[in-house]
Amino acid sequence: MPAFEDIVQREAGLKQQLSAGQMTMIAIGGAVGTGLFLGSGFAIGFAGPSVLISYAIGAVISLLLMGCLAEMTVAHPTSGSFGAYAEHYISPMAGFMVRYAYWACVVLAVGTEVTAVGLYMGYWFPEVPRWAWVVIFSGALIGVNMMSVKAFGAVEYSFSMIKIIAIAAFIVVGAWVVFGARPDGVGFANYVNNGGFFPNGLWGTWVGVIIAIFSYLSIEMIAVAAGEAKDPQRAVTSAFRSTMVRLVVFYLATIALMLAIVPWSAAGKEGSPFVKVMEIIGLPGAASVVNFVVLVAALSAMNSQLYITTRMMFSLSRAGHAPAVLGRVNSRGVPLPALLLSCLGIAVATLFNIINPEQSFMLMMAVAMFGAMFTWFMIFVTHLFFRIHWVRQGNKPLAFRMWGFPMLTLLGAALMLAALVSTLFTDVFRLTVLTGLPFLLLLAAVYAIWYRRPAGQPSPQTPTPTPTQTPTSTQAQVPAR
Repeated sequence: MPAFEDIVQREAGLKQQLSAGQMTMIAIGGAVGTGLFLGSGFAIGFAGPSVLISYAIGAVISLLLMGCLAEMTVAHPTSGSFGAYAEHYISPMAGFMVRYAYWACVVLAVGTEVTAVGLYMGYWFPEVPRWAWVVIFSGALIGVNMMSVKAFGAVEYSFSMIKIIAIAAFIVVGAWVVFGARPDGVGFANYVNNGGFFPNGLWGTWVGVIIAIFSYLSIEMIAVAAGEAKDPQRAVTSAFRSTMVRLVVFYLATIALMLAIVPWSAAGKEGSPFVKVMEIIGLPGAASVVNFVVLVAALSAMNSQLYITTRMMFSLSRAGHAPAVLGRVNSRGVPLPALLLSCLGIAVATLFNIINPEQSFMLMMAVAMFGAMFTWFMIFVTHLFFRIHWVRQGNKPLAFRMWGFPMLTLLGAALMLAALVSTLFTDVFRLTVLTGLPFLLLLAAVYAIWYRRPAGQPSPQTPTPTPTQTPTSTQAQVPAR
């Protein structure tokens, strides 16, 4: 097996400018977005109050996933991340399929975020077509991602800080309403009213898990961003620990308080349930403030996802699995051609918002979920191969180790596979597998016909620098200090 350093060298040329704090905020920015502020409303509609269990199960899966990813990323920090790990430890075809499935998933996830932006702006400007907001905000965020990874990190840090402050304020206000003011109709009795804690049975709770997984999607971007971190080992381990704690608190605490304030049947599937909570509480201007926050959350997640799709397409190009032009970086270390291609999700979202604005969010989410769930499943599988190979080769002890190996890795893989199969038996998410499996078969056929190399043939080499590229040596990645 060739050395993994060959892949690292192949993906050289990006700037290592992200701090540990920015890494943490990038992960939070991706995971605390539409999934919490808007997706939670859909999950509540399926599971009722038992959505708390749904998000708890999703948190467990996310925790296991991050443990596996952190171990592999500390050992091999590179922008190709889990796609590169699958290529190296399973097979080049596995790396090809993981990268493309994930890229397509996040491209569509960008579409869900920008679709949500249209919904939120409609709260203030109902007469303006949603697609107009899609175009305006998309142009702004594309501009941010074109500047540099340092500019991206600064903007994402600011976005995420706004969300953290807002969620903390929501928890404080919500706790005061539930435990202090206690107006009529507010209290934990709402957990068992309107059909009980499991109004749609255990199946409804499990369907809520599927949405919870989508809500946590993007925590894995810590691993991709590690390729542009100043100190990958410290940044990844610090971001892993702080992100998981904050996510569990943010999701479970906010949803628990929300369900105590608003009966689950009134949480609604139009607009954010957080805005509805503020409307019920009746604080002057609070609903508009929260609507602003959820707008920032969607823009933050979209910003992170544009970044992540760009780096994944860059990695595909450097592996020889996409046109070479997509692997080029400009003088600021930005893979500009890959960024422009990754804006496809915005175009699809705009089209959906014009054709069917009321159903566009759920449709985009259902189609995007397959790539996310397949990628998470493959991360667990890759971790099994990684650890076995690492031990057999007699490598030095890992700086960060996933606990409970191999049982917890296998548990994570089993839960992800179960969730993926379950989408076939839901009306809303049936498209997830029905569109995802043919896409995987197409990827397999494309790889077999165009990209499969005969045994012994070397992998693509790092492209020769051009005037629009930074040098591709390892030293070129380290900024002056």
